[in-house]
Amino acid sequence: MPISTGPSATMRSETGRTRAGARAPLLDDVRLDFDGSLLGVREVLARVMRSIDILSLDPDEKGSVELVLAEALNNVVEHAYRGAAERPVHLELHHAADGLHVLIRDSGRPMPEERLPLSDLSTPDGEGPDAPEGGFGWFVIRHIARDIAYRRRDAENVLTFRVAVG
Repeated sequence: MPISTGPSATMRSETGRTRAGARAPLLDDVRLDFDGSLLGVREVLARVMRSIDILSLDPDEKGSVELVLAEALNNVVEHAYRGAAERPVHLELHHAADGLHVLIRDSGRPMPEERLPLSDLSTPDGEGPDAPEGGFGWFVIRHIARDIAYRRRDAENVLTFRVAVG
């Protein structure tokens, strides 16, 4: 998997097309490969947010997309790649009639018991690299995202979800 950061990250999206009978322009699929670092996440989030401007989302929808992506991608960096050198993350976005579909793939550590963490707010996340999964971040992800699925496939974590936006 090619790894790149910043402006050289691989991304394909086109603007100006519309679906037949649709009010909003269609965002072509976006595919990004980037380094799994906090800086890499920040740069990719900025690019993604610029690329979805064509969808003319209201501020709440756009904020929801940014928040759920930030939580999910930061979880990869902080938990799956915990203590490891920068490693690759793959992100795909697909806009459809029912929202923005997201796929995140990484080669980090699997989620505990290879399943999605609970989102019980009564169990605090804690701090530092030994913080347990399942705290506020997963509460936010579960609150915003729909159709959340996780699987471990060929030594990779694959997380998919949908954000219901226009």
